[in-house]
Amino acid sequence: MTTQKRIVFIGAAGEMCRVAIERFVRAVPDGNWKLELYDIRPDALDDLVNKLPAGSATAGSFDLFDGAALRAAIEGASLVVLGAGPYNRTAEPVMEACIELQVPYLDLDDDEASARAALELDARAKAAGVPIFICCGASPGLTNVMAADAARDMDTVERIDVCWATGDEGPVPYGRAVLDHAIRGFAGPCQTWEGGRSVVHQTFLESEVVDLGNSFGSAYRLYECAHPESVTMPRRWPEADRIRVLGALDPAPINGIMRGIAVAVESGKLPMDDAIDFVNDVVCDKTGSLKVWPYALSGVWGTIRRREITTGEVLRYFWAAARRKHADFRGINYVRLTGERDGVQVVSIRRLPVSGPGTAWTDMAAGTGSATAAFMTLAVTDLGTKAGVLAPEDWADPEAFYQALAKTSGSPLADVVEAVVRPSTALTSRKSQAGVP
Repeated sequence: MTTQKRIVFIGAAGEMCRVAIERFVRAVPDGNWKLELYDIRPDALDDLVNKLPAGSATAGSFDLFDGAALRAAIEGASLVVLGAGPYNRTAEPVMEACIELQVPYLDLDDDEASARAALELDARAKAAGVPIFICCGASPGLTNVMAADAARDMDTVERIDVCWATGDEGPVPYGRAVLDHAIRGFAGPCQTWEGGRSVVHQTFLESEVVDLGNSFGSAYRLYECAHPESVTMPRRWPEADRIRVLGALDPAPINGIMRGIAVAVESGKLPMDDAIDFVNDVVCDKTGSLKVWPYALSGVWGTIRRREITTGEVLRYFWAAARRKHADFRGINYVRLTGERDGVQVVSIRRLPVSGPGTAWTDMAAGTGSATAAFMTLAVTDLGTKAGVLAPEDWADPEAFYQALAKTSGSPLADVVEAVVRPSTALTSRKSQAGVP
């Protein structure tokens, strides 16, 4: 009789982790897995357990900051998946316990500070022979794999621009940990790789109009932001002159609202709890606190003053909000690399080609959860061969990952990634060197 292999999920009730669990099971239906689902709200897991194959999953709860309880839950597991945020508080204690007990670890971390902290554990993880797979979501995660894929189109990598945008998901509140992370990301410092070294910029000040494609068109404004890709990628491409992350929320006026309240939180003028309550009120078609609106409107005015957005766009957004009209969701992950091949300047792009109603990418949870499930399917087949703290560009083969993502998302491969290379002779040259006619 074959012994079941245990996967322990911490924070399993979160929307992204729920999707990851369901889609992992769908992608590997014949796996002999015992899924142990933990959350501070174990009752929220009952419906998920009932959806999974009978007897394959159990639900429970423990305090991950209780070292003894954490170690009792994960000891002997084949893999621990951390889906509980905020990662700047939760990731380090779980990683340290996994290294101590020699248990493989994987997370959905999208926090710059916790990614830096994770890399500090690399030597300990290698000495213990334990793989610590970090940043295994959509961005970071899918974007890192896209970068590794696009880098093969050139001899030298000069610049990497990682881009993301995500849109309106309707009148549904977000988790407090999600909003805490999001609000902090709209103000304060962000790490960027510039001039071949790590530098610090201010997040959401520098912006660029990018030809994203998908449903975003040829001119969509994105803002530099704090994200793990600019922390982990310089290990793989230290010769690059610039590695940065650009992102935005959709519709565009939301960026000004978020920037305004984030600056107020950072300066101590607004408590984080009030900011989170305000965002969820606005998302759910409520008025929102009158004491928070001046900060939000100040942020919107800043985007108008800097000519990042027009007054007409703002007025259309507030008119739709007053009528409780929500735009269809749209989202994208996009990576643009610039470099040289055979002495010729090359631009290589990888991007998600579709999103929104009728696709597998109907919201942020669907995209991130599908990507995490794909990383899990690769990780569980290769646990004995890797050790150390590993970002996706360090270990995930692009072709294998895209195939896994097609399975976990239920999408054709053509909807998972699209490649654009300029000039096209770059690929012709690569094929010629490989002896392909």
